[in-house]
Amino acid sequence: MKLGVCYYPEHWPEAQWDQDFATMVQLGIEWVRIGEFAWALYEPKLGQFEFGWLERALDLAHQHGLSVVLGTPTACPPKWLIDQHPEILAWDETLTPRHFGSRRHYDFASEVYAEHCVRIVTAMVKAVGEHPAVKTWQTDNEFGCHDTIISYSPVAVAAFRNWCQAQYGDIATLNRQWGNVFWSMAYDSFEQIDSPAHTVTEANPAHHFDYWRFHTDAVKAFNKRQVDILRAHSPGRDILHNYMGRFTQFDHFKVGEDLDIATWDSYPIGFLEQSPESEDYKATYARTGDPDFIALHHDLYRAVGKGRWWVIEQQPGPVNWAPHNPAPLPGMVRLWTWQAFAHSAEVVSYFRFRQAPFAQEQFHSGLLRVDSEPAQAYFEIEDFNQDRAKISGDIAHQPAKVALVFDYAGDALLRIQSQGHPDSPLQVVLNWYRAARKLGWNVDIVPPGGDLNGYALVLVPQLTHLSAQTMAAFEQTEATLMFGARCGSKVETVSIPQNLAPGELQRLIPIKIASVESLRRNISAPWQGDYNATAIAWREKVETTLTPRAICADGWGGWYQSGRVHYIANDLSAEDWQQVFATVASEIGLAVQPLSGGVRRRAFGDYWLYTNHGPDQATLPESGELVVGERVLGVAEVAIVKVG
Repeated sequence: MKLGVCYYPEHWPEAQWDQDFATMVQLGIEWVRIGEFAWALYEPKLGQFEFGWLERALDLAHQHGLSVVLGTPTACPPKWLIDQHPEILAWDETLTPRHFGSRRHYDFASEVYAEHCVRIVTAMVKAVGEHPAVKTWQTDNEFGCHDTIISYSPVAVAAFRNWCQAQYGDIATLNRQWGNVFWSMAYDSFEQIDSPAHTVTEANPAHHFDYWRFHTDAVKAFNKRQVDILRAHSPGRDILHNYMGRFTQFDHFKVGEDLDIATWDSYPIGFLEQSPESEDYKATYARTGDPDFIALHHDLYRAVGKGRWWVIEQQPGPVNWAPHNPAPLPGMVRLWTWQAFAHSAEVVSYFRFRQAPFAQEQFHSGLLRVDSEPAQAYFEIEDFNQDRAKISGDIAHQPAKVALVFDYAGDALLRIQSQGHPDSPLQVVLNWYRAARKLGWNVDIVPPGGDLNGYALVLVPQLTHLSAQTMAAFEQTEATLMFGARCGSKVETVSIPQNLAPGELQRLIPIKIASVESLRRNISAPWQGDYNATAIAWREKVETTLTPRAICADGWGGWYQSGRVHYIANDLSAEDWQQVFATVASEIGLAVQPLSGGVRRRAFGDYWLYTNHGPDQATLPESGELVVGERVLGVAEVAIVKVG
């Protein structure tokens, strides 16, 4: 359990650096991230490199015993580079080039930009890559932030054509796979293919989906070039990237294949403000954040990092970028810190050390105020350090009994062709995850085709594609499998299976989806029978010889079971999913501890962590030795119970 902070020495007088590093050490901070936005300082003119200030900052950090995460500066190409090569700029969906003046103003498909990135990263790693303070590298910063993965520029389109040719070999195959016989969309050559932007009505979903796949490959290649340079010239150091919340514009599992650690930027209150949750829900958790959204991403990025993950940016107070930016309740920074460590984070790093008095993020709080006096988060880190001293037992990750399969490609396809579903694919996943958490379960996120051995229950909310590897994993596990609506609804060509959905899943459960419908938010259909649940958002008409465990009065939707395999042919609220999961748990002998409101429980090592996001206090069970906190758990408080 190590603490870190994001620091920008270039923002402050050099005479201040020594005291800043000393203050970090005094607070128990061991890691500091620097350097990821400083290209214009490293190279003020083409080929004129100035790393002296960086070396001096690294020297001071090393003198104070701090370990440095050094970021490559490629999220912010300097103005002179944009002026020389305006083709570096990405284009948005209106076919308008992005402009210089903030950050992330580049096109992943630009070979010109990639070559300049190779140049600056090589110069940087040769200058400081063997410095003893540099323990870890970060590639770029927040791939895709501000909606910057997909570009519709001429550069991107040209690269997409080459990608299509490599994928399909000949244009006849592409036409057949995309279904271009429809609406006379056939192409004579790859050179005729454009982006899926600005079509009169919706573009072909196969075209859209391949454009998403192409950009995932472009991000992976962009990242891999930097990784290869860093490994060659700064060996023995971990390499990471900082991903974001509620962001699925590329496949993080693919990018993560080339990295040692997955990290993400955790801003619980900012994310809730941007969420599609109801206004009442946002008001309830306005100062604490969603009880489950952050935990979902902790588990997701543990999977992306193949077990190794950090929070590289933890919200320390009000931020500057959400529709509204309330201050966290006192105690929440401590709670979020414990939450991350209970999900097995190696490091929790706060953004940022000192609040900036200038530029776009001057209202983003830090551990210190602009006047260098401690902010609220500073004192909460001191509280955390006191808590940490009381933990002497094992804190290792505890494998869960419940897995949830998440697929970035399926998420992309369901966004491209939503068929009027009122919720985003990730929101559907969050509802399943929330229900599992409210039963007191740890949950592991698993990619499609991942190892399912050892789990008692595997949740599959919406896995559209079913590869041979994925089906093998389902067939080989002894776990109970629960599939949601829209699973198996597409084949690799983005078409409906010839044998109808759920496609290959028919090998596990004898059902066919004859028809589907999406519902307005104010339309629902109660289940008939023993379960007080209501179909919402999406329903399917099932053909089967099975007798449904539950079904709507008109014969749509419902719950179907064949042995250890369950299929739910409609969406449900998180509360109704909780009821379904609890029923299955009782049938397979999986223990539950239902939790109320915003109280959650997480097992880690020898301990249980209890957190309370509100709105009411709660009384904890008497079992176990209370190590931190009280049995009566107030809002924004934590309790740690030793049970091992």
